[in-house]
Amino acid sequence: MFLATLLFGCSKNTSEKDTTEESVPLLHVSYAGEYPHDTNAFTEGLLFHQGELFESTGATDLPQTRSLFGTIDLNTGAIDVKVELDREQYFGEGITFLNGRVYQLTYQSQKGFVYDDSTYEQIQEFSIPSEEGWGLTTDGTSIIMSDGTAQLTYLDPVSLAVTKNLIVKEEYFSKENLNELEYVNGFIYANIWMTNEIVKIDAKDGNVVGKMDLTSYATDAKSTFPNSMEMNGIAYHPERKSFFITGKLWPKIYEVRF
Repeated sequence: MFLATLLFGCSKNTSEKDTTEESVPLLHVSYAGEYPHDTNAFTEGLLFHQGELFESTGATDLPQTRSLFGTIDLNTGAIDVKVELDREQYFGEGITFLNGRVYQLTYQSQKGFVYDDSTYEQIQEFSIPSEEGWGLTTDGTSIIMSDGTAQLTYLDPVSLAVTKNLIVKEEYFSKENLNELEYVNGFIYANIWMTNEIVKIDAKDGNVVGKMDLTSYATDAKSTFPNSMEMNGIAYHPERKSFFITGKLWPKIYEVRF
């Protein structure tokens, strides 16, 4: 069990450190709970939809990994698979739900898929407007995707045509390696690939307005399961007003508040 006192101590020290040298504030992170996570899940997306926690995963050269998405049983960490892609053809990436549909990216195939969100039957394919697909979220109007750069691409949910590109900036410099995304109340939260950092982005102008250091959680995950890899996965629970975070092959999902 992850000691809450340790996490509260870590987050307290982080939040109270001198941030005068940084104009982008380091936001306080508080521990609210933890749940089991499938250590075979190479996490590419995490989100709540109609009260259920969904995860999408990718199939790597590790034989136990699969490209799929489904709902997570928070008592066991098991994923109830809704869709699985052929691992020889596709590496599954982020997903999001909008207007009765599920949208899914693939990594380097430049292809995305659309499914009915009740039957999970595929109803459409589309071309990804970048070399790679990474994370997905929605502001309720557009589909928003990342591709590992500093650019967020807005897509029309019907035609899947590009409607806007938004460059994310921190201190006037492009913020690269944007990965998994979560839109909450006018802000986009993004994992920064290969780090323990989550950034809070103003969706109006792309400016980073806050940062969160999740190193203590990544350290705990690795101490529990040494094969844990980078942090990836942000899901907001609107009723609890908390975030559920995890990482690739992590043994736990942590519930936190920023």
